[in-house]
Amino acid sequence: MTAPSNHRPKQLSLGPLEAEILDIVWQFGCATVKDIHDRILSDPDRELAYTSVTTVLNRLTKKGWLACDKKGRAFYYRPTVTKQQAQAIEAQEHLYRFLAVGSPEIVAAFADNLDAASVDQLKAVAKRIDDARRAREQ
Repeated sequence: MTAPSNHRPKQLSLGPLEAEILDIVWQFGCATVKDIHDRILSDPDRELAYTSVTTVLNRLTKKGWLACDKKGRAFYYRPTVTKQQAQAIEAQEHLYRFLAVGSPEIVAAFADNLDAASVDQLKAVAKRIDDARRAREQ
């Protein structure tokens, strides 16, 4: 299981190019604008200005997804959360929105339409929640 991150990006929403560039940074672990630009242009059907990559990296930094370190003349971008932590944050946001519905009838209707595999997954989640609650109480 992925440990929850203490860091949470300030803004969770990402555009398609932001998501693509963030994924590239996750792959590299730490990358320069040139690294990312070269990766995108390795697809012969793609065109993207170097300055556009810089703009998106700066936007991701402002949103809290990336941190930037200057080493010599180069700027290195690194993720502030792992891909798995980002997926956990996204799942948590979906769960909170679902629970915010607040209507037992809607939740019940949702539960009535689950297939067996989904029910098994929910049972496993409920067990982990119970285990975590018991561990905290001890």
